[in-house]
Amino acid sequence: MRDAVQKLLDELTSFHDKRVAVFDVQFKELNNGTLCLSGKLLGPDQLAALEGTFANHFPSLSLDTHSVRILSRESRECFHVATNLTGLFDKPTLHLPLSSELCYGTEVEILDEEEKWAFTRQNDGYLGWVFKPHLAEGFASQATHLMLAPSYELRAQPDTKSEIITRLVSGTGVEVEDIRGEWAKVIANKTGWMPSSLLRAIGELPKSIEDKRKTLTEDSARMIGVPYVWGGTTGNGIDCSGLARLLHQWIGLDLPRDADMQHRAAKPVEPPFEVGDLLFFGELGEKRQVTHAGISLGGWVMIHSSQGRNGVYVDDVQESESLKQIFVSAGSFLR
Repeated sequence: MRDAVQKLLDELTSFHDKRVAVFDVQFKELNNGTLCLSGKLLGPDQLAALEGTFANHFPSLSLDTHSVRILSRESRECFHVATNLTGLFDKPTLHLPLSSELCYGTEVEILDEEEKWAFTRQNDGYLGWVFKPHLAEGFASQATHLMLAPSYELRAQPDTKSEIITRLVSGTGVEVEDIRGEWAKVIANKTGWMPSSLLRAIGELPKSIEDKRKTLTEDSARMIGVPYVWGGTTGNGIDCSGLARLLHQWIGLDLPRDADMQHRAAKPVEPPFEVGDLLFFGELGEKRQVTHAGISLGGWVMIHSSQGRNGVYVDDVQESESLKQIFVSAGSFLR
C-alpha cells in the first residue's frame, strides 16, 4: 500500500508545471486505515482534486489533509518590485541560475516566506522566489510610459553632466511627471530625468497589426548585441524567450515567459512567415521539446538571443544547418 501511495504522489507531482503550479505533497503516515498527507498546494481546487483522486484509487482509506497547506488566499496583499531589477529563482537562494528577472513595478502576490525570501506569483501566474527586501507593499505608481533602451541612466537634473542616481532597464514602466525640452522627469525606483526619446507612451502603442509589425522591426535593432543571459529579461542580458516577450511588450502584447509556453499559446502559422511570427526550435529527438524561440523579421530571417553567439543577433535559418535541424514549428500573436 505504501508503495502504491508513493507512486501515485510521484505521478501527480510530474503532472504539475512548477513554474505555474505548486504540488509538494508527501506521504506522512498510514494509521488505522487513515492516510495522512503533508506539504503544500497552490489552491483549494487542487486539494479537492487530490482528495477525489485518492478516493478513486484507494476507496477503502480515509484521507487526512490537515497538514497540507494552501498557499493562495483571497486576502493576500499585493506587493511590487521596488528596485530597478530583481531576480526570480526556483529556490530561496542566490546560488542557483536565474529563472527570470522582474523590473521595477512588477506586481506580485506573496504566497509563502522563508527568512528574507518571498515565494511569489505574478499576474500571469508565473511563480518563483524573490529576495523580499527588494519588494514593497501595495502598487507602484501608475506607469504612463515604457522604457525602450536596453538600459539607461536616470539623472538628478535634465543634463547629461548631472549626477546619475540609478539605471533603468528595458521594458520598465515609468510615470512621466514632467517634460522639459527633450528631457522627461520619470518616477520609478528613483525619480529623475532621462531623454524622452527613449520612452513610449502606453496610450500611444501601435494599434494596427501593420503598425505593430513595423514598430517591432524598428525596436528589434535596439537590442542587437545585448549579451545572452539564461533567465535574463533586459538589456543587461537576455534569453531567447525574454527577447520575444520584450519586443511584444513594447507593442502592447503580453506573452508567456518561457519558449515552450509561448509555443503552446501562439497561433500556429506556416511559411511564408511575416514580421513578428515566432520560430520555435527544440532538441533533437522524438519529443522535440521547444527550448528556443526567435522572432521573424520577414521569412526565415529572425532576430534571437543566441547562446551560441552569446547575444542578440540576426540569423537566416535557411543558411544555418544547425538551426534547420532543430526547427519545430512557428506561431504568432500578431495574426
